[in-house]
Amino acid sequence: MSTIFYNANIFDGKTGNIQSNSWFEVKNGKISQVSKGSPSFTNKKQFLDLKGQYVTPGLINAHTHIMMNPVTNKLEYLSETEVAATALQNLSDLIDSGVTYIRDCGCAFNTDIKLRDFAKKHFIKAPGIIASGRPMSMTGGHGDFKEGSDGKIDWSYLTDSPNEMRKAVRTALKLGADNIKVMATGGVMSAGDNINDTALTPSEMNVAVEEAHHKGKTVAAHAQGNSGIQNALDAGVDSIEHGIYVDEKQAQFMIKHHVRLVPTLNAAASISKYGRGKLPDYMIRKNDQVKADFFRNISMAFKKGVRIIVGTDAGTPFNNFKTGTWEEMQLLVNEIGATPTQALFAATRDAAELLGISDEYGTLETNKYADFIVLAKDPTQNIDAITQEDKAVYQHGKKIK
Repeated sequence: MSTIFYNANIFDGKTGNIQSNSWFEVKNGKISQVSKGSPSFTNKKQFLDLKGQYVTPGLINAHTHIMMNPVTNKLEYLSETEVAATALQNLSDLIDSGVTYIRDCGCAFNTDIKLRDFAKKHFIKAPGIIASGRPMSMTGGHGDFKEGSDGKIDWSYLTDSPNEMRKAVRTALKLGADNIKVMATGGVMSAGDNINDTALTPSEMNVAVEEAHHKGKTVAAHAQGNSGIQNALDAGVDSIEHGIYVDEKQAQFMIKHHVRLVPTLNAAASISKYGRGKLPDYMIRKNDQVKADFFRNISMAFKKGVRIIVGTDAGTPFNNFKTGTWEEMQLLVNEIGATPTQALFAATRDAAELLGISDEYGTLETNKYADFIVLAKDPTQNIDAITQEDKAVYQHGKKIK
C-alpha cells in the first residue's frame, strides 16, 4: 500500500521555489507522484496530512568521521569495538538531526565500510553511507595516527611513493571504499606539522585519482594550505576538503573543472568556541591563526561561483553530530554570504551530485527515494528553520524520528 503525504509546502531541491499546497505519493520507499492541490482520496491508500508544514529532501553531510567522539577528542589507540560503538551512536544522532546520507572521510578499521554493508542486510538507525575507509597519508603526516589498544594499526594507509599509493588505493577499493581520501597538507589537529606543509605529492595523488577513477570512484583531498591545494588540483581530485587558503586562480580552476569545495567551517568554529583550556595549545594556536582567513577565502570562492558542499568534519573537537550540520548551514548563510536556499542546495542536490547518488537522492522527484524532513517553518526564508529539534525525519518513506 502506498502513502500519500498531502497539505504540504515542498522544497524539492530542484528549484529554489516552494511548491505550496502540494502532495506526493510514496510507494516501496520511492516517490511515485508529486503534484499540487488535493489528492484523490481512496480506501486503497494511506493518507497523512502534513498540515501546511515544509518538506525538504533529507540533508546530506559530505564530510564526517563517525569513528570520532567530539567530546573526549580521543584520536589514537582506539579499539575496533570502541570505534564501532562510537560510530553507531554518531549515526543515530545524524539521522535524528535530519541527515539521511553521509560521506565518511576517514575511518579506522574500515568501520564505515563494514557498517555500510551491514546496513544493507540488517536494520541499523543510520543514514546511507558513502564510505572512504582508511585514508591515504604520508609517514609522519596528517593522519599518521596509531590505532588499536596496542598501537599496532595505523589509521591511514601510509604511502610514500606512487607505487605505494597504487597498492594502497587498490587495496582500499578491493575492500569496498566508495571514495578515496588523500592528505595533501598538514592540519590543525596533527601535532607534527603545519597547515601550510605539503604532504602527499602530486604524483602520488595522481595515482590515487587514476586508480579511483578507473573504478568509477571519487577522490577527496584534505587540503588546507595553498600549495597543497594546488598539488591536489594538479592531481585531478574531485573535491577539496577545507580549502583554507584557496586563492582566486584556484577558484577559477575549480569552477572550470567542476571541482567541489567542502569547507567544513564548523570544525574551526567549534574549536574556537568550545576548545580553549580544553584542547592542546597547538590546536588552538593553529586554529586562531587561520580562522579569519579561512572564512574570508571560502566566501571569495563561493561568490566567484565555486560549488560549495555542506560537510562538517563531524567528530573533530566539539563538532558534534546532533547539531553540526545545521550549524554548518547557518555559517554558510551568516558568514559566507549564501542565501538560505543556496545553503539548502549545498546540503541536498549539490551534495548528492558530489557523492554520486543524485540518480536516487538529493531531490524530491518521482523514482527517487523518499528521504525527507518535515519542518514547521520555511527554511528558504530563514535557515534557522532547519534547527527544529522535533522535526519528522523519513528515510525511504518510513518515519525514523
